[in-house]
Amino acid sequence: MTTDSNAIGLAIEPPMRWRDRVRAWSGSVAYLHATDTMIALAAASLPWSTTALAVFMLLWLVAVLPTIDWEQFVLDLARPSFALPIALVALALVGLAWSEADWTERLHGIKPLSKLLLLPFLLGYFQRSQRGLWVFTAFLASCALMMVLSWIVLALPQLKLAHTASAGVPVKNYVDQSQEFALCAFALALPALTAMRARQWRIAAGCLALILLFLANMFYVVSARTALVYMPVLLILFASLHLSRRATRLLFAAVAAASLVVWTTSPYLRQRIADVGIEYRAHDTSGIASTAQRLTYWRKSVKFIAGAPWLGHGTGAIKHMFTQDAAGQTGLQAEVINNPHNQTFSVGIQWGLIGILLLYAMWTSHIRLFTGRDLVSRDLVTWIGLAVVVQNITSSLLNSHLSDFHEGWMYVIGVGVAGGMALRARQPEKILPKGAAAEVVALKR
Repeated sequence: MTTDSNAIGLAIEPPMRWRDRVRAWSGSVAYLHATDTMIALAAASLPWSTTALAVFMLLWLVAVLPTIDWEQFVLDLARPSFALPIALVALALVGLAWSEADWTERLHGIKPLSKLLLLPFLLGYFQRSQRGLWVFTAFLASCALMMVLSWIVLALPQLKLAHTASAGVPVKNYVDQSQEFALCAFALALPALTAMRARQWRIAAGCLALILLFLANMFYVVSARTALVYMPVLLILFASLHLSRRATRLLFAAVAAASLVVWTTSPYLRQRIADVGIEYRAHDTSGIASTAQRLTYWRKSVKFIAGAPWLGHGTGAIKHMFTQDAAGQTGLQAEVINNPHNQTFSVGIQWGLIGILLLYAMWTSHIRLFTGRDLVSRDLVTWIGLAVVVQNITSSLLNSHLSDFHEGWMYVIGVGVAGGMALRARQPEKILPKGAAAEVVALKR
């Protein structure tokens, strides 16, 4: 019996030692540095390459999985900020059952929201990692480089890294570029204010210089008109959270004066605003008709939602519904699209009022990560997180920016990193998983 027991013990012991080695390795300083570097590189690659972003996010997820305390992860899923993104994706999966679209379109309909599945992992990880600022710094540096290159290719278009339709856009498109530059400009507002209050004039001057360069690029080179909607909202939000009434009045007076100067000196901005009226009156697709197109898409979207108000027409049904409605039509009425340029309508057409309720519940839960009575302080992290959520909600009135690749990933990474750090500040005892002695050393450095 003793011999048999020893044999059984030897058979069981190696796997146990293997698991222990994996735990020790995944808790090492080098491993944790590498994991944090992966997510920072993902943020840095976001303005430049969809492929690089996907590769770095996949590598980060693979690296994170061995470090997860699964018992704690399951407990965290009780939080709305963790659970609601998963619930929205689950609804999309269930919505395959009643969709009238073909299976190619149904499966394609899952893809835009699938990135939300990473939010619980990001939120959980950055409750433990103290290097979240690496991610934001990497994104800011990458956007600053993009901004410099934007000015260069405006003068020398042959230096563009990719074929783009707009002047001053080195890669991708002006909508994505505007979203990045605006977020960076408003994220820098709080460090600039903090530095001025502390009389750290060099830091304040550096932040203000970057803010002005980002904004000047948007007003004089290229920008999305959606930015003219969410930027005032972010400005009001910043003033209400961080400025006194007197400082707010001074800021708004300065903004009004600056707006007048920009309006009189920027032919580009004046033309962009004037195009709204021209496009509103457009009744065909022979020219630029973005405003008229959106109004047409929205009217049709309301009609589609009214046809199946509770559960919608199923995952991937947007193109199918527009195809049916376009039969026998001409002009804008004959357009077939798979994006109604409004996140609420995009969700409502596919999953009805249930989907819309989940969407707004998720947005609300993420706003509450950075607000609420249990908020420890209104620091840079909470400001960045709140700015990311509010920008996404506001821009999603005119676009499907949670579903769109670039803006959706800005949301997932921004909320995941900032939200995890905000949760850690509320519960500092959850910085580390049990037994991760090596990580203690790493995170204190």
